[in-house]
Formats: sequence, C-alpha cells, structure tokens
Amino acid sequence: MKSLGKILGLVILGLLLIVVAAGFALTHLFDPNDYKDEIRDLARSKAGLELNIGGDIGWSLFPWLGLELHETTLASVQTPDQPFADLRMLGLSVRVMPLLHREVQMSDITVNGLNLTLSRNEQGRGNWEGVGQPTSPAGQPAEAPQAPAESQADEGARAPASRGRPLKLDIDSLTVSDARVTYQDAQSGQQFSAEGIELSTGAIREGSAIPLKLSAFFGSNQPVMRARTELQGALRFDNQLKRYQFEDMRLSGEASGEPLQGKTLSFSAQGQLLVDLAAQIAEWNSLKFTANQLRGLGELKARDLDSEPKLSGALTVAQFNLREFLQSAGQELPAMADGNALGKAELVSRLSGTQNSLALEELTLKLDDSTFTGQIAVSDFTRQALRVNLKGDRLDLDRYLPPPAKDEAAGAARKSEVKSTQASAVGSGTTPLPSSPTQQAWSDAPVLPLDRLRTLDAEIGLAVGSLTAMKLPFDGFNLKARARDGLLSLQELRGGLYGGRLDTSASLDARPALAQLSVQNRLTGVPAERLLESQGEEVVVKGLLNLDGDLRTQGNSQKAWVDNLNGKVGFIVDNGVLVDANLEQQLCRAIATLNRKPLSSEPRSKDTPFRELKGNLTLRNGVASNPDLKASIPGLTVNGNGDVDLRVLGMDYRVGIVIEGDKGAMPDPACQVNERYVGIEWPLRCRGPLELGAKACRFDNDALGKVAARLAGEKLSEKIEEKLGDKVSPDLKDALKGLFKR
Repeated sequence: MKSLGKILGLVILGLLLIVVAAGFALTHLFDPNDYKDEIRDLARSKAGLELNIGGDIGWSLFPWLGLELHETTLASVQTPDQPFADLRMLGLSVRVMPLLHREVQMSDITVNGLNLTLSRNEQGRGNWEGVGQPTSPAGQPAEAPQAPAESQADEGARAPASRGRPLKLDIDSLTVSDARVTYQDAQSGQQFSAEGIELSTGAIREGSAIPLKLSAFFGSNQPVMRARTELQGALRFDNQLKRYQFEDMRLSGEASGEPLQGKTLSFSAQGQLLVDLAAQIAEWNSLKFTANQLRGLGELKARDLDSEPKLSGALTVAQFNLREFLQSAGQELPAMADGNALGKAELVSRLSGTQNSLALEELTLKLDDSTFTGQIAVSDFTRQALRVNLKGDRLDLDRYLPPPAKDEAAGAARKSEVKSTQASAVGSGTTPLPSSPTQQAWSDAPVLPLDRLRTLDAEIGLAVGSLTAMKLPFDGFNLKARARDGLLSLQELRGGLYGGRLDTSASLDARPALAQLSVQNRLTGVPAERLLESQGEEVVVKGLLNLDGDLRTQGNSQKAWVDNLNGKVGFIVDNGVLVDANLEQQLCRAIATLNRKPLSSEPRSKDTPFRELKGNLTLRNGVASNPDLKASIPGLTVNGNGDVDLRVLGMDYRVGIVIEGDKGAMPDPACQVNERYVGIEWPLRCRGPLELGAKACRFDNDALGKVAARLAGEKLSEKIEEKLGDKVSPDLKDALKGLFKR
C-alpha cells in the first residue's frame, strides 16, 4: 500500500507538471492578439458590442487567469461609429481553481483612463442602446424561443449542485484612476459630467467591511455648476440577504456656479447608511450635515422601495445667521428696513414625503424674534404646489420690507413742511379756496408678476398673535389664501386693530390679459387718527371709523387700478373731530358779517368736534360720488354732496351748514345767533387736495350774498307788515314783500 501511495503521488505530480508545462507553452506559444478579429466578432454577436482593441492583449493562464487590455473602445452595434467608452488600460486576474466552486478570487483590479460618453440624440435614442442584446444572422429571429417551463425545470434539476451555490467574491482591491463620465441630451441641451474620478478600495469580501474612497469633479451646463466631492467610508454587503451598508460615511466638497453667483458653498454630510432590499427599506441614521455656516442633524427612512417609496424622518437645524448664510451662497437679499433682519434662524421638524412631495410636519421655526409652529409642504413637485399652515406668537413684517427711498423721504419732509405752513391759515378759513389738483398721483409701472401668479399653486393659512404690517399693529391676526390656475383668493384676513376690527376678503383673476381684482373690506370701531398716523399722513379727522366697501378694478399698475376702480363704500365716523378746521369760527365770521359787527375775540379752538360723520361713495372709473355726506355738530347739522377724484387725489364738495338753534354760546358777541338764522343752510365750499380734509373748506361768498339778501328781504317784509297792517290790500303787501325779497 505504501508503494501504491507513492506511485499515485508521482502520477499526480507528473500530471501537475504536465498541466503547468502546457499552461506555460500555451501562454508563450499562443498570442491572443492574433485573434482580435475573432474576439471582435464574438463581442458583436453575443453582446451587441462593437469592440476595438487598439493596444496589445496581455494574459496569463495558471494559477491566475489574467487579462490586460490597452487602448480599447466600445460602441453599440447600432451606432458603431459613436463609441460610448474608451479605455486606456484594464488589468485583472482570477484564480482558476476557485472558479470551479463558484468562488471569484481576484488580485488587484486596475482601471486607468476610462472615458464613458453617453448621449441621446434629438429622437431620444441613446448611443448605448443595443448593448447586451446578441445579434443574429439576417433572416433569423433575434432571440431563440424560450424552452417550455417543464424543460427548464428539468434542466435545473439536472444541473450540478455547484450551480445553485451563491457566488462569492474575494478581490484584493479595486483601483480606478483618471476616469471620466459625461452625459448629453440633444433634446433638452443638458450636459452632466464627472471628471477626475479616483476610486480605491481595500479587500472586497462579502460580509466584511470594505474601505472605500472616491473623489471626483462634477459639472453641469443648465445651470452652469461645478463641484468637487470626496466620499469615504466602509462598505459591507450580503448578497444572499440583499443587505447593503455604508458605515461611517463621510461626504465633503465644495460647489460653485451660476446659482451661487460666483460664491463657493462648502458642504459635508456623514452618517450610517443601510439598504435592505429584502425588507424594501433604506435608512440614513446619525445624519450630520453642514453647508457653510449651517449645521444640522437628522435621520431619514424610506420604505416600499420597489413600489411607491415613502420618506419619513426628523431634521434639526441649529441656530445660525440666515442673512450671512444666504449671502455666502450667492443669494443677494433685497434691502430691508431692518439691516439686522434674518439674523437668527432655527428649525426642528419631522419629515414625510413621497417621490413627488415633501412635508415638514410638527415644525418649530424660529426667525429673529418670532416663533412659528405648524406645517410647510410641497404636495406636488411637478406643479410646485405649496401648502403652509403656521401659527406664530408675533411677527414684525415691516422689518423685512424695503426701506423708504431717499427721494421719498425728502418728498415726505417737504410735504409735511408745506402742510404745516398751510395749517396755520387754512383751518381758520382766511385764505383763498385751494385749487383742485390736476397731476396724476399714481405710477403706471407693473406691480404684480402675473406670469408667475398664473402658475402658482398654493394654500396658505397663517395665524399670528401680534402682527405688524405696513405699520399697522394687528392682534389675533388670521389669514387664509389660495391660488390655483391663475385664480388667487384671499378668503380671509381679519384681526384686531387699535381696539377695532378689520375683516377683508379679495380675489385676483390673473387668467385674462387684464387681471381682474375685487376687494371686500370692513372696518369696525377703528380710530381714524391712528390709521392716518401709521401711514405717515397728517391727521385731518379723528373718531371711530366704521367702513364697509365692495370694490373692483382691473389692470396691473397703480394708475390702472385707480382709473378702473368701481364699486361702493359706506362710512360712519362717530364722536370725532375735524382737525385744524374751525367751522364754528368760520360760521361766526359769516354771521358777524351779516350782523355788521366786527369780531372782538380770537378763535377758542382750531378744531371742530362732531357726533357723527357719515356718507356713501359710489365709484365710477376712479371718481367717487358722495351725494349724502352728513355731519352732526353740536348746534349744527352739515349736509354735503360732491366728488372725490382718486386719480389726482382731489375733492370738490358743496356743503350746507344748518343752525339748529341757540343751543350754545357762540365764540364772539358779534356772531350771536339771531333766531332768524335758525334753519338757514349756510353755504360752504370744499375744494383742493384730499389730504387737506376739512381744512380745504371755505364759506361760499357768492351763495352767502344770496342768503344775506334773503334775510334782508324777510326783515323788510316784517317792517311792511308792521307799518301797513290792515291799511292796504293783501295783494299790495305781497307785491311789496316779493319786490324787496328779490
């Protein structure tokens, strides 16, 4: 037996020597470069590849099956003149014996100078299409008919047991250097590229952590962007369980381009990644990310990967300077009234989403001194459908609005100076009646981005405990708005204002060429003087304002809106004052004139108090007609009618003041009310800039002369009655009275 074993050993040794000798002879006597044409034909017929090997083919047979290619190009057989890949060098080798047991044991894989160029033509066809599809001789079908299921099952049953074993990989390393990938779409004109690709790994073995490092430069043309990235971590996979992990992943880089306006954005992200295809889930745990000054934490989870992926997770962004971050990312902010606005921002939220939506739920957003909670979502990326539902404690919106221009500020100062000069004399009625303004007061520059509004899809709900907007302080502010298909609706805007209430609704139809705008507005118990003060206007009237308006217009400029303004407005001002307009003093002067007595005292007050001021305005193309102006002043009743021309901000009213009786002392003995003056309508004319209010009112001297003549005629009639008595006929007395009255 010992001799038999020795003999068998010698036989095996001899066979091995023969195999080694045969391999040596085969690799030295056989040159694969002589068979390039056959290799090319084989690639064309079996894989649909147009293979061109420009350099030499190097190879080894045993114990390593090695292959080395140089200067190789690949193209689809459908576009052989348009190679989609060229390769400077590919080197790899595989142990022969483990292949028999479905084990791939490889030494280092080296890829150098890979250039992958993918493109779609104007018809949308890619230059890689057809690869992997074997070609057939002319007249024969491209694919052989499939064998019946039973035959396939039988064949599988008869196959060696080794074929059912999973494939095992064992590769010493993979190195890719100086690689480049580009993609171009002729239909859209878009181009993407990844250049300078460098990839290196450690030993690649299933179930073991595989060190990996990847770096590349990415670019695009729409918009023009460039980014340098570096990726590191450890890859672990289990093909049988379909489970893949990227442990201690660290991504970092820098980006620049058109969206960043020449600025550079430095970014990084790290965490633990997991993809489990058996469970159809993916996770990114221990997520940390940065972008310039921005720092954040979070976790992301996705499920149902094979059908309709759904995203969930959490996101936290630490407090940062939003203004500096946006500026560092090339996003120039418009000038704001407060130069420190957007100085602080902080966010905590839950995430949920699908392939076409994303929502920030259970959101807490801190912006400067404001805190908001609620939800912000894009319900449809295709339509850019925005959904907002937020509640906040306070918000000073004026901080974020543009500051007043220098010329506007200077103009306001001059305007105030002129008003101050006028106020000293206008209110007492000693100056001439102001002229009606004629200059157009509004700009014809476009106001709204109608093209953008026509595509807007949004639903917004906002509730703020304390809101300041356009210098108006609202409390309990609520807003609901909706925009879709060019129709924008302000469904609700309400809140407390200076102790009163504001309720507004509006709509904008941007679908027609001329946008249609309508507004319904109601003010209840709002101090008129506070409204005027907040807008920088001079206070011309005080009192509690109640207003109910329904207006409509069209166009897209201030001038167009005013020129096309139509509708109705009703107003009542209770317990108020006409500021710097002493109607009592003007009336006193008129009565003193009729009494032929000079005034002996100065005016006691420059204002005129009233119990109620009310009227209704009917607007037609920017001109408001007011036929029923009424004011109740102690001892007086004021009736008026006239027009307000909003196009030039001017007014023209005729007002009648009726003395109700001697219910109070007049300011001067010269104008004590004679009972003959009671019930007479004293004529007043108000004309001039709307901003002057009642200060633009004067007694109408022409009409006042007619009143004086009437009073004189009535006095003569009394004298005639007293002197003649029954001495003449009634007809003669009536004729005499009529003559003197005329």
